[in-house]
Amino acid sequence: MNELHLRFLASPEWAAMLEADLLPWVIRVADLGDDVLEVGPGPGLTTNLLRQRAARVTAVEVDDRLATALAARLAGSNVDVVHADATASGLPSNRFSAATCFSMLHHMPSPAIQDRLFAEVHRLLRPGGAFIGVDSVDSEGIRQGHVDDVFVPVDPATLPARLEAVGFADVRVEVDAYQMRFSATKR
Repeated sequence: MNELHLRFLASPEWAAMLEADLLPWVIRVADLGDDVLEVGPGPGLTTNLLRQRAARVTAVEVDDRLATALAARLAGSNVDVVHADATASGLPSNRFSAATCFSMLHHMPSPAIQDRLFAEVHRLLRPGGAFIGVDSVDSEGIRQGHVDDVFVPVDPATLPARLEAVGFADVRVEVDAYQMRFSATKR
């Protein structure tokens, strides 16, 4: 992730947007339950929202620097930060009541790796568990914010079939000018 993008994701402006826009949607579409998996928390502003709404949050972050900083900041809280590749997390199957990924899928280097993540999340969720996420749509403005960065946007039109292919049901996708939001359930 480039430094400008990372600074924005750690900014008070981004935190306010998450509180005003993301949080009401999360509450509307899913019951997070007691044990939430967050994939790709980055600087952890979304983690702040999740940890206030679940008894336990496990945040899996691949970037060593971000994982270390988040673990230090949230030490002693209800958040366990795991420095790992979320496509092969090593966490136990059927553990989590819900899983989330917010604005991180497009940072995965290929659709095949994104699909591996979907399969791993499915493995980790309890039956009936919700998988919810938000990601950028492909637009010139968003591409400009990802200069010198990985940007592999997920096609909202193909996402339902991709999630269903790994076992998810009740897939819903909403798209607006700059993002897509999705929810699915493990059968």
